[in-house]
Amino acid sequence: MILFCLPYAGGSEAIYHKWEHHLNESINLCPITLKGRGRRFNEPFYSSLEEAIEDIFEHIKAKLEVSEYAIFGHSMGSLLAYELYYKINELGFKLPNHIFFSGYRTPGTKKNESIHSLPNNEFKRKIVELGGTPEELVNNDDLFDLFIPLLRSDFKMVETYKYKERKNKISCDISVLNGLSDTIPLENLRYWKSYTDKSCQFYNFDGNHFFINSNTVEITSLIKHTLEAGKKIKIF
Repeated sequence: MILFCLPYAGGSEAIYHKWEHHLNESINLCPITLKGRGRRFNEPFYSSLEEAIEDIFEHIKAKLEVSEYAIFGHSMGSLLAYELYYKINELGFKLPNHIFFSGYRTPGTKKNESIHSLPNNEFKRKIVELGGTPEELVNNDDLFDLFIPLLRSDFKMVETYKYKERKNKISCDISVLNGLSDTIPLENLRYWKSYTDKSCQFYNFDGNHFFINSNTVEITSLIKHTLEAGKKIKIF
């Protein structure tokens, strides 16, 4: 089974590379490279989330019909996974076996704060407050400044996203992953259950919004049990 993985804002496919050592051979890890990072560093940033979805779909569509697959997204990646599901469904391609929504509120909930247009110093302060920023970036203003255009672009994509309510719910099982020290209200996370007509399981992990960076073994164990054995394990 293929596991497509979508990164958080400012992240690249590299955040998932270490998972390969923890997943069984029956799971083909396939991190998605977005524009402006990794081997696509020289490509222009997306102008909207819709453009990102079109691009992601074009890059994976050939694989959708040749293998069973699942999708994992963290933070911005969860929103991309949500909209990608409906793009796949709309065009009549085979649907995923499972979607893992990690570190993200339900898509219909609008964030009160918008930071993508803040002046550089304020924007950087907000990014650092979120946690997860590598220390080498925090302590090196010149290096951090190189990443600001990518971060702004990603945050703009998410903050200008316009939610569209669908009549048809997600027609596959979903898992919702959350950091116990994250700022997303738990009552909002529970709303994910209303987004699918299949099973919805919730899993809590130690850590803040970037808990996926410090819970590799636990998260990959969850993925293996869910995709291979069909077992739902609870992690607290």
